[in-house]
Amino acid sequence: MGRAGQRLPVCQAQRGKPIEKQCDGHNGCDRLAASTGFLLLWSEINHKYPHWPPPTARQASTSTHTLTLRHTKRREKGKRKDRAWLLHETSPTFPILQLAVFEFENFRGKKVELSGECKDVLEKTQRVGSVIVESGPWVGFGRPSFAGEQFVLEKGSYPRWSTWTSCQSSYNLSSFRPLKVDSADHKLHLFEKAGFEGRKMEIVDNDVPSLWAYGFQDRVASAKAVNGTWVGYMYPGYRGSQYVFEHGDFKHWNDWGATAPQIQSVRRVRDMQWHKKGCYIWFENAAKRLR
Repeated sequence: MGRAGQRLPVCQAQRGKPIEKQCDGHNGCDRLAASTGFLLLWSEINHKYPHWPPPTARQASTSTHTLTLRHTKRREKGKRKDRAWLLHETSPTFPILQLAVFEFENFRGKKVELSGECKDVLEKTQRVGSVIVESGPWVGFGRPSFAGEQFVLEKGSYPRWSTWTSCQSSYNLSSFRPLKVDSADHKLHLFEKAGFEGRKMEIVDNDVPSLWAYGFQDRVASAKAVNGTWVGYMYPGYRGSQYVFEHGDFKHWNDWGATAPQIQSVRRVRDMQWHKKGCYIWFENAAKRLR
C-alpha cells in the first residue's frame, strides 16, 4: 500500500464497461472501488493491471456494497508477476461477517453458519450450545425476531452459555444480527431522567465498570450514543442484563429493551474494522479485575 498518510486515487468501475478502459491512466491507484463492478486491492503503487477479468472475480449486486479481501496470484514463466486481492461483496458498513453456532457445548453437534441477520436460528438447529464469531461484532437475542435478553458477541469463541452471559436466568439464544459500528471513536451521554433530562454523564473513549465509582447514580432513563456502539449492564463489573446502544437517541429505557431505568456499567463494543486484532476484552475478564 501507499506510505502512511498518503491518499491514493480511487477508480470507480461501472457496469457494462471494460474495467481496464475505465482505469486507463490511473495505474497509480492502490484501490479499484466498484459501485457495480469489480474491486481489487493492489500490493504496490504503480502496479500494472493484470489480464481482465480476474479468474475468480465476482460482481457486486448493488451500488451500496463494499468488498473484502481474497488473495489471488498470477504467474508467468514460474515467477509471480502480479499480486492482487479480490474483494468480495458485503454491506456498506461491515466487512464480511461470519458467525457459527453449534448445537452443543465446546463446538460439538450440528453447525449453522450465519453471514447476516437470522430471525430464528432454532429453525435450523434444536439449540445453541456454543458460538464462534469469526468476524463481527454481533448481538444475540433470547427469543426469535430479535426479542428478549440481549447478548453482545465480539470476535472470539464462546464454548458455553456462561461465556456470553452473566445473567443466571438466561440460557437461550434464538436470533442474531450484526451490530452497527459506525466509528472508531466512542462517545456516550447518559441521563438520569427520560427525555434527556436530569443529571448527565458523558463517557468518551473509555469503559466504565461502575457508574457509582465515577460519581453517577445507577438510574439511567435515557441516553444518546453520539459515536460508536456501546453495551450497558444492569450491575457493576459488566454483569447482569445487557443493553445495546447503537448510534442514535434513546429517549426512554424501553427504547433499549429494559424494563427499569437501571444501568451500572457500560463499555465500548469493538469491531475488527476499526480496532486491531487482540484488543477485544470479554466482560468477565473486566469483572475479575474488580474482585
